[in-house]
Amino acid sequence: MAKLVPLFSGSSGNSYYLSCGGEGILIDVGRSAKQTTQALKANNIDVSAIKAIFVTHEHSDHVNGVRVFANKYKLPVYSTSGTYYEMLSGKYIDEKTDCRIIDKCGVDLDCMHIDAFSISHDCAEGCGYRVDMGSVCFALATDLGYISTGVKDALTGCEAVVIESNHDVNMLQLGPYPYNLKRRIMSPQGHISNADCAALLPSLVKSGTKRFVLAHLSRENNMPEIAYRESLNELNLSGMTENSDFTLDVAPIVTNGKSIIF
Repeated sequence: MAKLVPLFSGSSGNSYYLSCGGEGILIDVGRSAKQTTQALKANNIDVSAIKAIFVTHEHSDHVNGVRVFANKYKLPVYSTSGTYYEMLSGKYIDEKTDCRIIDKCGVDLDCMHIDAFSISHDCAEGCGYRVDMGSVCFALATDLGYISTGVKDALTGCEAVVIESNHDVNMLQLGPYPYNLKRRIMSPQGHISNADCAALLPSLVKSGTKRFVLAHLSRENNMPEIAYRESLNELNLSGMTENSDFTLDVAPIVTNGKSIIF
């Protein structure tokens, strides 16, 4: 049995706890070590159960708490080479941090095998993660400029998937952001929209995905009910029924204590 707990999601911080057999990992630590520890405690997760941190990329909303959390609890931090150097230059890690580069062979950790896959985002060497846990598989893909073939391949066949559903296009276009920021978000190195996300989900259900968590929603350019409804409509139009063929959740900005078992 595997368990996923979205601790934080969005531009103010991102972090996910994933466990198998009672031991787990954190993907990103985007809020302070104190806030992350409090979120774990609120979800009845003992910090001693965490065996490593896996970082997707160096933007502050994904790494703000990495250095303090990793050093305090003596946890290894895995990332791509490009992300490592950017974290180091940005002082998100230091010489005390146990940093390790994840390569094409992946990482074996307890009952998990973790592989990184490339994403398109305006960062040094961003990645998503696919985690194989014997009979079940999980993947996380956020901060996507677009959904590449590599991303599709990594998500295909996973029972549970965390995927970005960042913005509603109309809200973004009509919203208060300056033109350059809007261009950045909608670029191939930015973030995917609700529509882009929704279009992918039916094919994933056909490949075996049963549980979706929509993540990294923009506070200014999206609403949970809009993202949820757009994905649900696309799945329904493909002849798929919620709570029968799939379940659909939206990751909270701050953890609400909901664990997802798969």
